[in-house]
Amino acid sequence: MNNELGNVSRPMYAIVQDGSHQYKVEKGTVLWFESKDDKKTGDKVEFPVLLVADGQSVKVGQPVVSGAKAVGEVVEQARGEKIRVFKYRKREDYHRRRGHRQNYTVIKITDILPG
Repeated sequence: MNNELGNVSRPMYAIVQDGSHQYKVEKGTVLWFESKDDKKTGDKVEFPVLLVADGQSVKVGQPVVSGAKAVGEVVEQARGEKIRVFKYRKREDYHRRRGHRQNYTVIKITDILPG
């Protein structure tokens, strides 16, 4: 892109899908994904790419870009904040208290292959 500041290059990014969630990632991005219990720290993980942009062009998949993938490395297995759930019905002597902590896998994106 040319403007008064000169040639500005944009970093390569991709839109990846994990389950029902989509994430915009660049090289070096650290994300918290829903738990992948079968992965250990240091394992490699590959994600299907729905869109990849290299600064000059954009490729959109139908539904995925063929040959493109985002590669990440598992940093750690972690747990989220505790969530308190309280159910209550007035005048019925009914109340329930529950707690929940979601398990997460922290993954750092190491490379984006445009395909």
